Amino acid sequence: MSLLTDTPSRQMLCASNDMATVLEEVQFKVVEGPCITAAESGEQVHLTDWGTAARRWPLFSAAFRERYPDAQAVHAFPLWFGDYILGSVDVVSRTPGGLSVEAIEEAAEAADAAANALLPAQRMLLEEGEFPPWEPADVVRAHWADTHRAIGVVAVKEEMNADAALALMRARAFSTGRTLAEITADVLRA
Repeated sequence: MSLLTDTPSRQMLCASNDMATVLEEVQFKVVEGPCITAAESGEQVHLTDWGTAARRWPLFSAAFRERYPDAQAVHAFPLWFGDYILGSVDVVSRTPGGLSVEAIEEAAEAADAAANALLPAQRMLLEEGEFPPWEPADVVRAHWADTHRAIGVVAVKEEMNADAALALMRARAFSTGRTLAEITADVLRA
């Protein structure tokens, strides 16, 4: 589950397992994939054909399939709050063809419930400056606070704006095969 802000930054909120974490990390790093498309369009996205996916999201498809070649489908659902999209939820499946029609309907209902559940967390983050206890905590914290601090460090050091600094960090992560969270940790240790 990820929050999509009005900036180039996306915030991973939680992941249920290692595969889900990699799914979000890859999309965060390459800035493309079903999750981002669902959040940008407000429509559900159902990736069930990796050949089509490779043409639509070439960096995402290559990077994710390299780690999880047994993944058969990814379903992404926008997180709506009224007329505003908060982000999106991804569901990855190892079943050929992905989720059934009934499961897709249930997942869409769950995404709506998740959007409503995020509202108290929004207040925690924006008004109280606290981090909700989401998992995996280290990755979520890296996306919420550490990445933004690292962007500032890179922007000052390289004399560039925040968007360019984030792009530089993402490029470094992609070229080295590391996650953006790992690049962030390196920047903050330096």
